[in-house]
This record gives sequence, structure tokens and C-alpha cells, in this order.
Amino acid sequence: MVKLTDLSGESWPVASSQKNSTEFDEKLGTSPGVWTGGEMANPVPSACCVVLAAVVVVYAQRHSQQDSHIQYERVGADVTMKCGSMDWDAAVTWTANGTDIDDSHLNGSYLILKNVDLTQSGQYSCYEGSSWHLKYQTYLRVGTPPKEPVLMCRSNNYPKGFYCSWHLPSPTYIPNSFNISVIHGTREMVCEKDIFPKNRCHIRYLQLFSTVKYKVTLTVTNALGKNSTSLTFDEFAIVKPDPPESVVAKPVPNNPRRLEVAWQNPSSWPDPESFPLKFFLRYRPLILDQWQHVELSDGTSHTITDAYAGKEYIIQVAAKDNDIGTWSDWSVAVHATPWTEEPKHLTTEAQIAETTSTSTSSFVPPPTTKICDKGAVVGSGAVAVCWTAGLVLAAYGVLFI
Repeated sequence: MVKLTDLSGESWPVASSQKNSTEFDEKLGTSPGVWTGGEMANPVPSACCVVLAAVVVVYAQRHSQQDSHIQYERVGADVTMKCGSMDWDAAVTWTANGTDIDDSHLNGSYLILKNVDLTQSGQYSCYEGSSWHLKYQTYLRVGTPPKEPVLMCRSNNYPKGFYCSWHLPSPTYIPNSFNISVIHGTREMVCEKDIFPKNRCHIRYLQLFSTVKYKVTLTVTNALGKNSTSLTFDEFAIVKPDPPESVVAKPVPNNPRRLEVAWQNPSSWPDPESFPLKFFLRYRPLILDQWQHVELSDGTSHTITDAYAGKEYIIQVAAKDNDIGTWSDWSVAVHATPWTEEPKHLTTEAQIAETTSTSTSSFVPPPTTKICDKGAVVGSGAVAVCWTAGLVLAAYGVLFI
């Protein structure tokens, strides 16, 4: 299997009849295209050998290397394929990816495909009559010519240099090649291709603080067409740092409206001492959509003093060279909530009184009831009345306990 690879990293398999034949022979346990002869450990009847040999011959014929190539066509085009050197009126059979094609698509020995689309990409083969002798083979690739590429140049490591990256606004479905040229005044500069990402190259500054403009031209080409674009810019205009890193936000103890935010310079910025950065902080509570902003001329920390107590905040930071270029993208968002006082569990006097009253018995004798008044007891009859009254009150109390 031969692979065609474009600069976008796409790999497209192209049928190789020799490899297919080799794989088939390997499955049979023989050397490619060679009859081993001799005795076998497990003899096979001669009739089976004849059938097997016939299969090998037909397979090899159908996958022999004759007029095999790649054919590129635009989406929507009408495609005509000729069966090699075969006459127009010759009896032929066409296949697409190994499946026979209906005769309604044939004009004599020619294959006619109307208004092709992406699904019709694949391997097309033409065989002579019933002998299945391969006369022509092609790999059809249906795609589109490239549109104008998108080109961007930026310096995120000033003053070392800058890089340019590019992409196509829409896929072409076929291999593309890209060529980029960088001109500084009258001098052509080298744009060194990055291993990753694949669609990027970088240029080193040979002269700082130059007023001469740079011109970068990108050309993209494929089998169906080409397109190009260019950029012209000053050295200072493309300076744009990467976002600040390691952004951290945390509450300030005993301060319900404050948040401490800290961050680091982007690691790609090579010399923050000679080329210092300034920062732009934005923050908002999650319950609101409107951001609050603070611009900081120096330092890598800031204390927010107007946060809403108890509300979760989202915070981001951007960076920019003090004098030139544009602001970076925003950093990764971090979340934080201002300090809040934990509730205290206190017991009030009212709660104590309520707890005491609920723990006593619910039965209280009537205030006018006298259990027994010894001073009023005269004689045994009075004693009997006293005891009787006592028993009645005791029973009454049991019922209500």
C-alpha cells in the first residue's frame, strides 16, 4: 500500500497490485509469484491444486500493474475513463473498489461518471472481456481547488522573532502543498518550518526596531488549482504576548469583600526585565454578566476590594507590552468566593426556658384541691374520707401521666 501525504498530514492509500498479490501469496504459504513445487506435508488432491492455481492466476491478473495512476477531478464534474488501449467497441468490465459497475455507465468501453461527488472517490479498474485481464487501473480522487488561505503572523516572544501560521477556510479533500515567502525590504528571509504544529513556521529578527515593513506571501496548490494571500506589516504591529499563566484567586480572611489575585508572566516572553508587560484584570460575579476591569502598569498581583460578599466570582487576566503591540488573549478563567463568617450555634435564655418547661410532667393538680388536711381530720370517718380522696387523686394522676 503506497501512501501519498500532503503537508496537511493526510495520507491516502493507493492500491499496489504487487503488495496485494504478495499478501495473498503469504496467506497461501508460498513465495510471491513462485510455484514452490515438491511434496507437501499434507497432500492435497490434484483437482484442488488446479482450482487453487486458477484462483491465484485470476487474482494476479486482476491486480497486475498496468496503467495504474491517480486521477483528480472536481466535485460536480463529468468524468470519462478510457480502458487503456482497448478499442471503443471492445467488451470490457469496469469495477469500483472491487464492485462491478452497471453497464448503464458505459459508452462502449468507456466509463462515464456524471456529476461526481466525494463518495465516488476510489479505485477504478477495467478488465478485458471474460478473461478478467486487467487493462487499466486508476485511483479517482474527487475534491475541490483551494480557496484563499487564512494567514496570520504574530510575535509572542519579542524581540526574538515572529511566527506565521495558516489554514484553509474549507477542506479540499485532496492533498495540498503550501509555500511561504518572507521579504524584509529587498531581503528574503528564511521561514523555518515547525515540526508541530505542522502549518506554522518562524522567522528570527535580524534587525530590531526596524521601520522597514515585512511582506509574507502564502501560496497553496493542489492538483485542481492554486490560490494565495499576503500580509504586509510593521515589526511592532504584530507583537502580542501569550496570556498570563498560573492565575490564582483566593479570599482574604476576615474581609468579606476582598479577593487576592496573583499570576505569572507568560513563559514564552523571553525578557520581562527589558521588555516589561502590563496587565488587564477583569472579574464579575457569576450572577451578573457585566465585567469590572482594572489595568495594572506593573506587578503580578492585585486585591479586589469591591466584591459582593458571599458571591462566587470568575476572574481572568490579559497581558501586553508596555509600549507596543496588542493585548493577549484572556487567561484561563479561575473562580473564587470572598471570605464569609461561619455561623455560630448559640443557646439563648428563651431556648433554655423552653427546653426546661417541655421536660416537666404535663399533670398539675388543681390549685384548690387539698390532698389531706390533718388539722381538719376528726374521727375515723374523716380518716376514711381522707384516704378515699387520696386514692381518687392518685388514680386521676395516673390517667394523665
